Amino acid sequence: MKSTPEQINPQVQWLEITDANTEQRLDNFLISYLKGVPKTRIYRMVRKGEVRVNKGRVDVSYKLVLGDIVRIPPVRVAEKNADNIIVQPTLKYSLENHILFEDDGFIVLNKPSGFAVHGGSGISSGVIEALRQIRPQQKFLELVHRLDKETSGCLLIAKKRSILKILHELFRGSDIRKTYLALLVGQFQRKKQLVDVPLLKHANNDLERMVTVSQAGKSAETLFTRLQKYQDVTLVQAAPKTGRTHQIRVHAAWLGHPIVGDDRYGDNETNKAFKKRGYKRLFLHAEQLQFAHPVTGQALHFTAPLPDDLKALLDHEKPL
Repeated sequence: MKSTPEQINPQVQWLEITDANTEQRLDNFLISYLKGVPKTRIYRMVRKGEVRVNKGRVDVSYKLVLGDIVRIPPVRVAEKNADNIIVQPTLKYSLENHILFEDDGFIVLNKPSGFAVHGGSGISSGVIEALRQIRPQQKFLELVHRLDKETSGCLLIAKKRSILKILHELFRGSDIRKTYLALLVGQFQRKKQLVDVPLLKHANNDLERMVTVSQAGKSAETLFTRLQKYQDVTLVQAAPKTGRTHQIRVHAAWLGHPIVGDDRYGDNETNKAFKKRGYKRLFLHAEQLQFAHPVTGQALHFTAPLPDDLKALLDHEKPL
């Protein structure tokens, strides 16, 4: 195997934050700036205080402010580019055939289940790396938000930094409406239910992200609307009013109705039963995105069709 060339920046760097990176999370800024450095190394540098902002320690979730001075320690950087990242051919093919909308500023993609949105944590590449390979002439391609690996559906990708900033502002102001389809274990009795419980994000010993309901966490709200009751499961629409990690999955589990196929927060016995029937994925689909166009202000509404495997599962359930 050909080794990846490396270079070492022997000096501490002091970077002043400009308009282009204002309001960006520190971890996202570092991941973008230190291309080739593993995410685990970046998070460790922040945790140990090797990375500082205005000479002080900060959390990886810190939002950068215009004029902030970021200290970056000497670090070994693997010289990577889009050409030498190995991307699965099936992912490239899927992306080319799953674009719902595209203009000069952004892309709306119907992300297939089973593909991460970006590489890292043992994953060599994801959706964004594949897009950069497919479109080498496109100088800027960045994720506007994220979806879990097993979640399918609407994913926004910016083609300009100016558009990325506007879309981030829309997300922060709750001006982008996202709705999901989820199949919950058991009978969901209420027609509508708003879950408003805080969520705390942490990592286990394998650096795997975990989220729990905790008063020490951040506020999180999800509105669940019952769409169809089946014999043992219920199809719901989930509309998150906040954008916390694993929010819908944890809120559903907290209600006592975890999502079918959720290996992290779900019901093991139910998951085993569905796997015996050949169904092995998380039933969570980002069905709709609604927001104003970042340039024209036109109202936009995108819908990602339910994937065939999810349709097939519902077709085999008995509606009540």
